[in-house]
Amino acid sequence: MTSTADRLARQQDREQGIGTNEKTVKFSQQDYETLREQCLKSGRLFEDNCFPAERTSIGYNELGPYSSKTRGVVWKRPTELCSNPKFIDDGATRMDICQGALGDCWLLAAIASLTLDQQILARVVPQEQSFTEGYAGIFHFQFWQFGEWVDVVIDDRLPTKDGKLLFVHSAEGSEFWSALLEKAYAKLYGSYEALSGGNTIEGFEDFTGGIAEVYTLDKAPPELFQIMQKALSRGSLLGCSIDITSAYETEAVTALKLVKGHAYSVTGAEEVYYYLNCQHYLVRIRNPWGQVEWTGPWSDGSSEWNHVSKDEKSKLNHAADDGEFWMSYSDFIKQFSKLEICNLTPDTLTSDDVGYWNHNQYEGMWRVGSTAGGCRNFSATFSSNPQFVVRLEDVDDDPVDGKDGCTFLVGLMQKDGRRQKRLDRNLETIGFAIYEVPQNNLMFNYHEVRALYLTDLKKNTSSRAVAMSSSFINTREVCDRFKLPPGEYAIIPSTFQPHKNGSFLLRMFAEKQAVARYCVTVTYRLIDEEVSERDVDPHFKKLFKQIAGNDMEVSVFELVEILNKVVSHRSDIKTDGFSLETGRLIVSLLDKDESGSLGLMEFHLIWSKIQKYLAIFKKYDTDSSGTMSSHEMRGAATEAGFQVNSAVLQSIVSRYADAQYAIDFDSFVGCLIKLEMLFKMFKALERADTGKIELDMQQVCKTITKAAGLLALAV
Repeated sequence: MTSTADRLARQQDREQGIGTNEKTVKFSQQDYETLREQCLKSGRLFEDNCFPAERTSIGYNELGPYSSKTRGVVWKRPTELCSNPKFIDDGATRMDICQGALGDCWLLAAIASLTLDQQILARVVPQEQSFTEGYAGIFHFQFWQFGEWVDVVIDDRLPTKDGKLLFVHSAEGSEFWSALLEKAYAKLYGSYEALSGGNTIEGFEDFTGGIAEVYTLDKAPPELFQIMQKALSRGSLLGCSIDITSAYETEAVTALKLVKGHAYSVTGAEEVYYYLNCQHYLVRIRNPWGQVEWTGPWSDGSSEWNHVSKDEKSKLNHAADDGEFWMSYSDFIKQFSKLEICNLTPDTLTSDDVGYWNHNQYEGMWRVGSTAGGCRNFSATFSSNPQFVVRLEDVDDDPVDGKDGCTFLVGLMQKDGRRQKRLDRNLETIGFAIYEVPQNNLMFNYHEVRALYLTDLKKNTSSRAVAMSSSFINTREVCDRFKLPPGEYAIIPSTFQPHKNGSFLLRMFAEKQAVARYCVTVTYRLIDEEVSERDVDPHFKKLFKQIAGNDMEVSVFELVEILNKVVSHRSDIKTDGFSLETGRLIVSLLDKDESGSLGLMEFHLIWSKIQKYLAIFKKYDTDSSGTMSSHEMRGAATEAGFQVNSAVLQSIVSRYADAQYAIDFDSFVGCLIKLEMLFKMFKALERADTGKIELDMQQVCKTITKAAGLLALAV
């Protein structure tokens, strides 16, 4: 399927609800029920050709096919590892997860937190699966991936060494839901090794579709303990870690038995009373290793517990040597560096408001030469980045700080970074800026004011961002919380450096109702081009007669010859010459009597149009090179009357720009002629100003033929 057709199909799928948790996308087009039925009928256990039981599925570098670490690995089904395997035995708990030989403690910490809410767990781990009734060697799990839910099918062949599971396993050895979940996640990202190293937030979000916030604990807000309590009471997932200063500190154990550079789950935050009813804040933390616990105050067996009642101990599930431990909140913020909270609904964590956020999300791309403009430091290209608008209308109810304003979160997530690890590609450094959109320009309609303002950002030196992401950083997602007055704001996501390809998901959550949309819609400002013969300059008439000859018509071949003669004499523009294809498009656009040639009035119109386009081209050729930078194309098209979105701009650049992303004059004219033809064809076919057209196959073929492939620009 072409990228354009694929984009259309995905858009239609979303309109039908595909990608929601109720209608998941089938990963690799594998349907669990269909495959399971086929296996049961044939009497054979499922073998997954999309993620085979081979070394390539384990890894590509340190765990690659030729690595000593994968030598001797044997793939075995749970039925070969124990006599009575269980998918889930007596409920899935955080004690079922023990880390293996893979550096994915971040994932295990997320899984451990997942078990604290059985409803959320059941969404990721379908509960009806087992090794007895209807067993066919096939299992499936569901993950959130960049805005949609995906159902991943696997077989139950697991990598083992010396008869033991190589990676995640349960402490008892007979429960396999966590090992199979890890395998499905590895398949999603291409291999087990792709899961090595990461951030707990990534797992949180992929299991819930929630949005995450990060707190630096040496700058913890005064109310953070209450925020943690509130988050835990609503099923939010929490993780914490200790930063490292060098690779040598990775998983180094401190004197008090905390592991640096290691992902922990936060599983509780409680107030206890000890001594003379003295109140104390405690935090419960889980080490995915299942061992190595904190030995400071409030650790298992510490003297502090001697002054706590049995009832309180029982309520706090005080146990020993299980990888889970308590510590005081004051020690927590001193010993750990970072707290991550994934809000499932998400809740309003920093206020007493328990309402749900209003959610909007959009997919986008940065493409070299068109929409990869870089951050605000690069004024020449910044405005070419994709742009999104959010309208904030109502202020928060009962604001925490007592000031009116609209609270909202913005999360910018780049796609496919983990899948590309095998290609040795790093995540890009990303962030975003937020601008207030002025509403006092009455020259054009509202959409045009917005687009023209944003296109002109680089020239408008008085423009200042009203808010920014807290940093530009090379993580999967950058997320920040803002509070702004009611109004309309443009959010411009970007990589830090320009000319970087990438795909992203932009998510916006607002406390009150908010309307968000792409900033620039695809529109054309139609201009009345009617002119009578008496308005044509006599000198122009004389020139036309000399060119047209006795039939008073200019053919396609004559038109191309004339245009090329004109541009060949100009030293201020570069051109390869007008092609016959462009000439035919011009004739097709203006040939009202379908004679296949242009009369006086039609020739006058195209001549005037080309003069107008030449002036625009010269204006945007800022370095007087004779060509126009592809990043200038959106502004030039806007001045010519065309509003184009990022998808259209990318298509234009890929079709008309050269290897240095420059556009010469004949390409510029040809592009605008095609755009005008497309818009006029659409308006002719549109039904009752609905913004939609319906075509049967014959009409599609005729339309594509006439538009010379232009439909791709409309998507």
